[in-house]
Amino acid sequence: MTSTLPSRPTAPVPPLPDARDDRPGRPAVLVTGAGGPAGVAVVRRLTALGHRVVGVDADATAAGAALATVGAVVPRADHVRFVDALVALATAHGADALIGTVAEELPALAAGADRLAAAGVATWLPDPAAVEVCCDKAAFARALRTAGVPHPATTDTPAGLVTVPGPWVVKPRAGRGSRGVRLLDSRADVVEAMHADPALLTQTRLSGREFTADALVGRDGGLVTVVPRWRDDTRAGISVKGTTFDSAEVTTVVAAALEAVQLTGPANVQGFVADDGRATVVEINPRFSGGLPLTLAAGADVVSAYLTGIRDRRAVLTHLWFTPGVRMSRYFAETYTADDGSAVTDPCLATAVRA
Repeated sequence: MTSTLPSRPTAPVPPLPDARDDRPGRPAVLVTGAGGPAGVAVVRRLTALGHRVVGVDADATAAGAALATVGAVVPRADHVRFVDALVALATAHGADALIGTVAEELPALAAGADRLAAAGVATWLPDPAAVEVCCDKAAFARALRTAGVPHPATTDTPAGLVTVPGPWVVKPRAGRGSRGVRLLDSRADVVEAMHADPALLTQTRLSGREFTADALVGRDGGLVTVVPRWRDDTRAGISVKGTTFDSAEVTTVVAAALEAVQLTGPANVQGFVADDGRATVVEINPRFSGGLPLTLAAGADVVSAYLTGIRDRRAVLTHLWFTPGVRMSRYFAETYTADDGSAVTDPCLATAVRA
């Protein structure tokens, strides 16, 4: 299949006064992680389609909370009241579906899925075992090696370096973006780094062109879509310039990696394409990506398809097509609020000029 073929919870932040509809009889979507790039992208897509959205984050100044119909603060996922806060907000604002955009929250959401369901909130969460594998880079490497999926040589012990040729990339076993990543050319430096921090692992540094693929995997394990894009420019691990492309090789390897970890729902697969065209997968994030807007702009509405699958677990999700060659160049945008949470006018919004 190619990609183009068939701490206690605090009080909610007051709603921003704008023209968006917040009628209690109309179901809303609860979106977690509203402060991250993926959360912001999901909130913006849903509101653009006319959905009521309750955007929540542990950060009271999260941009996605200001962009949502209603913004609210919740505890971190490791807090005992995290699910309680979600249930309370869903009940207060009539949310019937939840979209989580933070991988680290998925175990807590899975543990609280029954309580959310009892409150009328539907979820579609990946198997916790799949999430655990994806979030542990050493376990992920073992899973792909066992399945025969191309993956860089990896070790989480200094002794294992004999099987990992250089040059090397040293990174935390768990982490996001490019935080804590070091590019090293000396074996001695790698050994020193791994002895200093046992939580690090080392991989062979790949050459070629870096890609990301946004994917949606059905509840039955079938691929709904794979949308590869070149990471033309990245900052702090987030793509700021990219171009969609179609490749049977990349799609095949991405599909094999997703099957190896048994992940369903949204996924963000990262890897490299070598000069000879061979594709290698480096990692999978079990969530929507920060570069999601490019996939949406290319025509694959994975957000709407995922929401359909959340609300109706028996829904048959049709294949999502996309257009190769769509380019994205990301820029900064701002939200503004006053001390009381009310909106402050954006000075850069177009206004009528009076003669």
